[in-house]
Amino acid sequence: MSELNTFSIAARCPRTGQLGVAVASAVPAVGGLCPYIRAGIGAVTTQSWVNPYLAARILDGLAGGQGPDAALAAALATDDRPDLRQLGLVDARGTGAAWTGAGCTQAAGHRTGAGYAVQGNMLAGTGVIDAMAEAFAGSAACDLDERLMRALEAGDAAGGDKRGKQSAALRIVAGEDYPLLDLRVDEHAEPVAELRRVLAIARRQLVPFVAGMPRKHGPAGALPDDVVAMLLKAPAERPGAAADGGAADAPDLLRDVIGLRQEPGRVAHLLRQFAPVLAEIARLRDLDLADIHPPVVFDPTLPYRRGPHDDRRD
Repeated sequence: MSELNTFSIAARCPRTGQLGVAVASAVPAVGGLCPYIRAGIGAVTTQSWVNPYLAARILDGLAGGQGPDAALAAALATDDRPDLRQLGLVDARGTGAAWTGAGCTQAAGHRTGAGYAVQGNMLAGTGVIDAMAEAFAGSAACDLDERLMRALEAGDAAGGDKRGKQSAALRIVAGEDYPLLDLRVDEHAEPVAELRRVLAIARRQLVPFVAGMPRKHGPAGALPDDVVAMLLKAPAERPGAAADGGAADAPDLLRDVIGLRQEPGRVAHLLRQFAPVLAEIARLRDLDLADIHPPVVFDPTLPYRRGPHDDRRD
């Protein structure tokens, strides 16, 4: 039994019905043990002293018609150490539920809302959970992969796992028995930032491939010619690669753009202090102001235009 001191989010997209989990931790390969998703049923993350069988029992309960709270309670009733467990889940309707056992390493807690459950243990502070929930709620106009990624980034910026960083993962299931996305950073000094880079490449190289895969209730078909042509190229020659000016050669914002060279601990402290500001910026970035104020168009030719009476002579 492994203790995964972790912060995560399980969520559903109300537009597409997609289910997903994003998770990060200071242990390697967190994506291999925490997220469990079943298409059309629900998404579960199990952490702290991990018991994967609880996730399976919760999904079975949801599939059998139980609500999220009932499925969670029934699964925990089968466990001899529920005090050591932490779980978060959403069902196919987006109803969330969560559990944080009294024996989970502090700071620990959870928060549920419309379409999500956020949870974490051995955190730098409870602000990690609030930052994640607010980032997810504030990005409702985005696709699920982006909303999950922003939530994870907000948790990371708020301090994340108080021991440090090591791995991160993002998994999304749509209507098929295979994932739409299953991305993992198993060991990295900045796993959340690396996961963002991998996601940017996957959107341009992997997502088109998955879109052409056989469907459960449709013909097998074949990959589009443009996707085949792309995948026949070497990775460095594909869209999103470093040579294409994609995410692979994106500069480090603090070091390369701002010129701030600080010890990692100092940077983590500053990010924790400014986490509320970063969450508010993420929320404002997604606001549509068109209904509040009409767009202002500046036309530099206006002073030089001839009006209907410009030829009048006095």
